[in-house]
Amino acid sequence: MEKVWDVLIIGSGPASLTCAIYTTRGAASTLVLAGEVWGGQLMLTTKIDNFPGFPDGILGPLLMANMRKQAERFGSTILNKSATNVDFTKTPFEIFVGEEKYLAKTVVVATGAQNVWLGVPGEKELIGRGVSSCAPCDAPFFKNKIVAVVGGGDTAMEEASVLTKYASKVYLIHRRDTFRASSAMQDKVTKDPNIEIIWNTEVTKINGERKVESYLKSGIAAHPLREFFLQGM
Repeated sequence: MEKVWDVLIIGSGPASLTCAIYTTRGAASTLVLAGEVWGGQLMLTTKIDNFPGFPDGILGPLLMANMRKQAERFGSTILNKSATNVDFTKTPFEIFVGEEKYLAKTVVVATGAQNVWLGVPGEKELIGRGVSSCAPCDAPFFKNKIVAVVGGGDTAMEEASVLTKYASKVYLIHRRDTFRASSAMQDKVTKDPNIEIIWNTEVTKINGERKVESYLKSGIAAHPLREFFLQGM
């Protein structure tokens, strides 16, 4: 007979592994399909200062490694495989990884979110060394520095607003001449004296050896090609 797990968790970020710790300590057999790239967005974060229990902070990848070990210590089975299909019309539920099938009485979907990166040269190489995807996580590292946020939606507005509490100057770079963020968020950003908006502009490259030093941008309208120095996002 095929094994039927009490709980199958799809995902491997903090929510997934916390769930696995609770279910296994509650004597429920637990399988975690963590994905080929496991650990969630904290794997891309350097020092974390806002997680309880670490007064001196902790590195994101180290925190996730510790959470994984803790879940495994209580009996969780964690596979670095991605769920490719599910069938919730049957009981037990069927979860597929390619041709492999897993059965579970309960399925927890904790897949989290995925960042939308620019995909420009220098970006990947400088993640954690000036390039960040989480202002609430990393903003304190950019205290009194010049930073840039790229985007025009609510998330970009929120990130820029958070950064103004730390950075000396925040540039908000958008490839169009209008934002798609909500009116409330746009008002908050446009009225903030520490935020300067750069319209009709795309970042084409991020420069730096050991840390971010500058970015290269191309103008879509009348903006010339030029470099602008920044530290941070």
